[in-house]
Amino acid sequence: MPHALSKFPVHLGPGATAVTQPEFTGGMEWYAGYGERHAGDGVEGRLVSMHTFEAPWDSWEMHPLGHEVVICTAGELTLVQEIDGKTVKTILRAGEYAINEPGVWHTADASGPTTAVFITAGAGTEQRPR
Repeated sequence: MPHALSKFPVHLGPGATAVTQPEFTGGMEWYAGYGERHAGDGVEGRLVSMHTFEAPWDSWEMHPLGHEVVICTAGELTLVQEIDGKTVKTILRAGEYAINEPGVWHTADASGPTTAVFITAGAGTEQRPR
């Protein structure tokens, strides 16, 4: 049965498992529920999601326990990372990806409709205002 990744993210877990998630609501309560559902997977779990946005993000985030892959699938995304005290901007166009290393604070800018797939090691994720 097909699912729209933008509505129903997928959890990748140990043992090469893949579990369809409840419909994404966009709220922090959704992420809290995700964390509860898959806490037992620890740092081996990955959330695969797809989001479309048209403006710069209003926050920074950081994943301390694993890498995050960001794949631009439509439009143009500027990934902004803080690396060794410097701001590094990387432009991604459709079909291109970048990796957020563990512990690297990052955010994103878009000036028009942009869609990206995120493969995230979410355990311990932190956020701060931009």
